[in-house]
Amino acid sequence: MKLLPSKMDLKTALEVFAVFQWTLSIVMIITTVILVNLYLVVFTPYWPVTVLILTWLAFDWKTPQQGGRRVNCVRNWKLWKHYSDYFPLKLLKTHDISPSQNYILVCHPHGLMSHSYFGHFATESSGFSKIFPDITPYLLTLGAFFWVPFFRDYLMCSGCCSVSQSSMDFLLTHKGTGNMLVVVVGGLAECRYSLPGSTTLVLKNRTGFVRTALRHGVALIPAYSFGETDLYNQYIFPPGSLGNRFQKLFQRMVHIYPCAFYGRGFTENSRGLLPYARPVTTIVGKPLPVPKIENPSQEMVAEYHTLYTDALCKLFDQHKTRFGISETQELVIA
Repeated sequence: MKLLPSKMDLKTALEVFAVFQWTLSIVMIITTVILVNLYLVVFTPYWPVTVLILTWLAFDWKTPQQGGRRVNCVRNWKLWKHYSDYFPLKLLKTHDISPSQNYILVCHPHGLMSHSYFGHFATESSGFSKIFPDITPYLLTLGAFFWVPFFRDYLMCSGCCSVSQSSMDFLLTHKGTGNMLVVVVGGLAECRYSLPGSTTLVLKNRTGFVRTALRHGVALIPAYSFGETDLYNQYIFPPGSLGNRFQKLFQRMVHIYPCAFYGRGFTENSRGLLPYARPVTTIVGKPLPVPKIENPSQEMVAEYHTLYTDALCKLFDQHKTRFGISETQELVIA
């Protein structure tokens, strides 16, 4: 009889725990903070604690837009290595980049939870500092995440900052050189296309990152994560069904398309919110030089947006067959 778990069992359990704590940390921390503070205010005499928390939040409000509060020991937690091994995640570069300049790394596709980008750029689990020596990554994400006490600090410890325009301007003008701003431009709008085998990107009307690059004269770097859309399945409601009508109504109201997605549970053949353990490889392409133009015209933005899109498609076509994508399948730019 087997009384003790094997090393392989322990390793698998640690990997599942690492992914579980990050996947549900958003929901768990946000829910806990809201409920605990409501309880303190409504049912106890300890409401001043909530006031102190909100006071600190107001005082520290601009930090996520001014470089955040990176803690390197958090980025190097052993936990993140288990997180990366779960899939596993792999980060590959096609060209060296110089620390004497700044860059905007544009990542595709968003997927449902952007697991690969968190692992690569908010932790050291993929060996970012060894692959890109003397480069400091800043993973930019929704500003709304930084409205929540405690969770905002968890994010900032990993090097995350707000994706707002003021945040990008600050990082490109107040932090010297050797900075890499990591932007997942498809955003939540791209979640609806996150299906196994999908290569549809929301990019056609996303031009803000190009305008920012032109204003600061920083190079754009395309990156594509092969396998990111394979981590979850989605239930597609038939057109006109109750579920489909709800999705469209919700999208009209809050501009977010709610996806009925699922992955695996704690056992391999169950359903849950954990991603499937499938490999994800992120290929980082060649920097696209961009001139510095303080007030770029719409025509100039469109020109460099086209150049960037062409570079991304070239990167995808060069590597797709290595990851099980047919030679005839192309990127769909929506």
